[in-house]
Amino acid sequence: MATDSPANSDSPTPRSSPPLSPAPSGGGRQVANTAWWLYVALVPCVWLVRLWLATLRIRVAPGKIAAWEAAGNGRIVVFWHNRLLVAAELRRRFSPDIPMNGLVSASKDGAWLASFFNLLGVRAIRGSSSWRGGEAMLKIIRCLEKGEDVAVTPDGPRGPCYHWKGSVSQIASMKKCPVVLVGTRYHCARRLGSWDGFYLPAPFSRIDMDIDIVSQDDPDRRLPEEEFSERLRQRLMAHTNDLGFAWKRKPR
Repeated sequence: MATDSPANSDSPTPRSSPPLSPAPSGGGRQVANTAWWLYVALVPCVWLVRLWLATLRIRVAPGKIAAWEAAGNGRIVVFWHNRLLVAAELRRRFSPDIPMNGLVSASKDGAWLASFFNLLGVRAIRGSSSWRGGEAMLKIIRCLEKGEDVAVTPDGPRGPCYHWKGSVSQIASMKKCPVVLVGTRYHCARRLGSWDGFYLPAPFSRIDMDIDIVSQDDPDRRLPEEEFSERLRQRLMAHTNDLGFAWKRKPR
């Protein structure tokens, strides 16, 4: 869910993807879970991450915070996969009383990530478009109906980077809930060599966070689903600015 230059119109355009739907059981295939000893080992790591995230200087324009609060509960909160780390911090700082859920792959690779985010206060919904999509869709809808937020990465869990899959617009159209597009601009960060160029912000560094609310009466909601998905991608890319693969400060 990478380019080393500011986002522009040359960013990849999404291709149509199948909606979330139940997948075959695969001969008794089970959701992978983290071993108890690994879960215990994650606890001190998560506390260190909490301290690290608490040092970040996240700046959001006052009007954006007001729009975030006015959108109400039951929001679909959208990040690119490489900026997922700040999802828990967004909840902690701006809506600590509203539960946040995150869509995480049901595979073995997603097991430790689910445990990690659970410890950070983000509940994991296990599933993806390729497996357990139907179950994940039902859980997302239930969470939204209860007024809980759901964090989604439209290019996850395996990319391509900035390739928008249609599940966000599909859920938003079904439930008529607000979609919150969250873009982050890092002033000092490291990018990993993963498929998405995952961002690790430097401690005490500044992050400019942009929040774009797609409300129920937004004109883009009247577009056909595929065009709506493309419009959401364009709006999120407008708040996306990439850095290189080393500790590097954003050019002034």
